[in-house]
Amino acid sequence: MKEIVAIIRSNKVNVTKAALDSIGYPGMTGFAVLGRGKQRGIAGECGFSIASEVLAKAQTAGMKFIPKRLLIVVVADEDVDRVVSAIVSVNQTNQIGDGRIFVCPVEEAVRVRTGETGDKAIL
Repeated sequence: MKEIVAIIRSNKVNVTKAALDSIGYPGMTGFAVLGRGKQRGIAGECGFSIASEVLAKAQTAGMKFIPKRLLIVVVADEDVDRVVSAIVSVNQTNQIGDGRIFVCPVEEAVRVRTGETGDKAIL
C-alpha cells in the first residue's frame, strides 16, 4: 500500500475528487493548508482582492504563505500510477503553483469498524 499526499490549488478540489471517484477511490482525507514553494508565493492564488501596492510588493518579495489543499489517499501498490495520473491530469495547468504529489509507503491499514487489514481496509 502507498499513501499519496497531494498539495493542490483550492479551486481544484472538486474536480480532483471526481477524478479519483471515477477510478474507484472515492475516499480521501483533506485539509486546508498554507504554504509556498520555491516561487515564494503567488498573490493571484488568493480568493480575495489585494491592494495594488501590496500586490506589487508580493511580486518582488513573495507572500509568506498561500492557501492550498492537502489531500491524502491510501491506495493499493498497483494503483499508484493510475491515481497519480488522475490527480495530475486535472490539476496540471503548466503554471507555477500547480502543486506537488508525494508517494509514501504504508506498512499497514486497519478498518476500525470491521477489523479488516491490508488492502481490504482501504477498498
